[in-house]
This record gives sequence, structure tokens and C-alpha cells, in this order.
Amino acid sequence: MLSRVFGYGRRAFDSLSEQEILALAISSEEDDARIYRSYADGLEEDFPHTARMFEALAEEEDNHRAALIDLHRTRFGERIPLIRREHVKGYYERKPDWLVRPLGVETVRAQAEEMERQACAFYVAAAKRASDASTRKLLGDLAAAEQRHGSLAQRLEERHVPDDARKAEEETERRQFILTYVQPGLAGLMDGSVSTLAPIFAAAFATHDTWQTFLVGLAASLGAGISMGFTEAASDDGRLSGRGSPVKRGFASGIMTALGGLGHALPYLIPDFWTATTVAIVIVFFELWAIAFIQNRYMETPFLRAAFQVVLGGGLVFATGVLIGSA
Repeated sequence: MLSRVFGYGRRAFDSLSEQEILALAISSEEDDARIYRSYADGLEEDFPHTARMFEALAEEEDNHRAALIDLHRTRFGERIPLIRREHVKGYYERKPDWLVRPLGVETVRAQAEEMERQACAFYVAAAKRASDASTRKLLGDLAAAEQRHGSLAQRLEERHVPDDARKAEEETERRQFILTYVQPGLAGLMDGSVSTLAPIFAAAFATHDTWQTFLVGLAASLGAGISMGFTEAASDDGRLSGRGSPVKRGFASGIMTALGGLGHALPYLIPDFWTATTVAIVIVFFELWAIAFIQNRYMETPFLRAAFQVVLGGGLVFATGVLIGSA
């Protein structure tokens, strides 16, 4: 671990010979082509047009690697030294594709732009250290090619991702985001905000003890969050429904459930009962309107209908808690 952080056991870039620089460039182009193909494989099912764009970028990297191998064969023979990114101090690294999953379209496009920028910087630095004219020329040409990759990617996108296909892919990505994060999170927020109203306000009006009310609210919120999180994760593995990772859905649901309850439990840390209750009621009001806004924004529920449903339901649960606590 320390060797990766501080560069122990790595070669300095300035210490590499021209043969080693070529070998590093060959392995880097090979890795980049594999990364682009892994992006294409990950995007193929939901974003087939963008997947073909990355296939084309991988082929471009294959052409660069072939040119570098031909140059190495001409100058140094058939045996290519084994040297990779992780062997060189300060050299840019590549994230494995599983670290950037799920492969959202914008995520991989941004990653590809960064890859091209880093590759261009490497070829510029490598060309400065080359003394052989043919080597210097090829490295300079590759630097220019990587710099042009931005426009190449744009041209490939225009060819493989027409406007209608791009809109369809964006809609698919938005739908996946809603199914994986928004829908479970909204269900959790509704459950946490509404279902904890009765026990928290019942405890508040029954005891008039802010600390005891806070403990009840804390227990109810965290318990509901844990329950909702495990229920969401266990209810559907996402393979058939297409709702995405059960772990991500479980975290989204559990965290939002806990936050929904804690919002009106935390005010009871205020020692004065009526001040704490007033603040809690104001927070409940904003929680319910936030739920209505999310329903309108992402679930396309008419705002007035969403507000009526949420406020009515929340009001009934709130009244239930106050009546029971005052009995």
C-alpha cells in the first residue's frame, strides 16, 4: 500500500530508455482498448449506440498499439520489455471499469475524456525524451491523435448516436436512476416522515419530556430505517425488474427512512417542550411538501394531488399521535 502511495519500488519516468518508453506506450494502448471495450460491454444492453462508439474508440487504440509495435520491431526487435503503468512513479492510472459502475453514459464519457487528456500528456513528455527521429515523430503523431480524440469521439457520437437514439438513452438512464435511487428513497422518506409522526408526538404529548421523546423518535427512526433498508434489498434482486442493485436500493430506502423520522425527532433535543414541538411541526410541514415536490419532479404526479395526498395522510397520522398522547 505504501509503495503505491509514495512510489517506492517504481521507476522514475526520466530513467526509462526509449525502448522502455515504447513498451510502456504499447501496454498503455492495450489497456485503454480493453477499458473502452469493457465500457462497450457494460453499455450494450441499455445504451447500444454509445456502446458502438466505444468499440470504435477501442479500434483506434488498437491502431496506435500496432504502430508502436511496428516501430519497436524495427528499432529493438521482437522482444518487448514488460513495463506497465504501475511500474512507473507518477504515471497516470486507470480505474478498473467495475469502479465506475453502474456505467452511466455521462460517467464513461467523462472518464474517456480524462483518459485521452492523460494519454496526450504522456506522448508529449515521451516525444521530448526521444532522440531517434522516427520515434519522436510517431510519439508526436500519437500525442496529436490523442488530442484529436475529443473531436473523434464527437464524430463517432454523431455517427453512432443520432439525436433520437441519444434521447432514448438519456431517458433510459433517467429511468434507471429513478428506479434505483429515487423510488426507494421516496418510499423511505414517506415512511420515515409519516409513520414516525404518531409515536413521536404521542410520546411528546404523553410525557411532555423532550429527552424521552427524542429517544423514542431516535429509536423509531433508526429502527424503521434498518427495517425498510433490509426489506427493500431483500424484496427484489433487480434482475427481472430492472430496478438495479438491491444494495443501492436498500441504502437509499434505509437512509431516507431514518432521515425522515430524525427530522422531527431532533428538535426534541431542545429542553423547552413547546419550543421543540413547534420546531418539529414546522419541520414536518417542510418534509411533507418535499415529498410532494419529489413526487411531482420525478414520478410525474400532479403537484396538487401529491400535496393533498401527502398532507392529508401526514395530518391524519399527526392527529392520531396527538390524540393518543393526550388521552
